[in-house]
Amino acid sequence: MKKLGFVFSSAPHGSAAGREGLDAVLATSNYSEDLVLFFVGDGVMQLLAGQSPDTVLCRDYISTFKMLSLCDVEEVYVCAESLAERGLSEQPLIISAEKVSAAEIATTLGRCSKVLQF
Repeated sequence: MKKLGFVFSSAPHGSAAGREGLDAVLATSNYSEDLVLFFVGDGVMQLLAGQSPDTVLCRDYISTFKMLSLCDVEEVYVCAESLAERGLSEQPLIISAEKVSAAEIATTLGRCSKVLQF
């Protein structure tokens, strides 16, 4: 069975895209174990530890990313270039994710039968 890819490319708390993407991943994990998550562009900020969304009157859904390990979502990739461009290469992430190049992300995305972007 081919994998289903989820691409997170938007910043957290500026829109509902990140929260909706996480909800979609958690719901889909009930039906499939072949999920791959990609964090690119501003989406890398979804995984930053120590966020305070309450200061901008937003719901804190970032800690829910920790549930991914309980749902057997093991393939999580973060674009190293996106982290570097934003000065976040050394910042701690809320979950374990493999930092890879944009080329590696493109290759892995090519192996997904369907891709959803949030």
